[in-house]
Amino acid sequence: VQLQASGGGLVQAGGSLTLSCTASGSIFSIGAMGWYRQASGTERKLVASITRDGNPEYEDSVKGRFTISRDNSERTVDLHMKSLEPEDTAVYYCKAEIYPNGYRPSYSPVDYWGQGTQVTVSS
Repeated sequence: VQLQASGGGLVQAGGSLTLSCTASGSIFSIGAMGWYRQASGTERKLVASITRDGNPEYEDSVKGRFTISRDNSERTVDLHMKSLEPEDTAVYYCKAEIYPNGYRPSYSPVDYWGQGTQVTVSS
């Protein structure tokens, strides 16, 4: 199983970026998916997550500015970011809960991470 993230880059404050992440490999089903970020010298923190059924949750500082979405048929999760601020500068990682061999409510998924993509917001 691999998660491939893309879409990072350099943008001015107030600008927009969209991050994309695609899961591939031996996957029976995908549970929750999410985006995390890690600024230099800090811990990795959850930015947004979305359930299998499409219910999103957001960290307080990005509410109203970021939107997470997923396409279950394409096995993708996107993070649409607008009104970016210098404080959003970080390496962004996608994560997915993977059920490789089957799905039942009692099964525990395996967490997989993407490789990280740098987002830099200049002031």
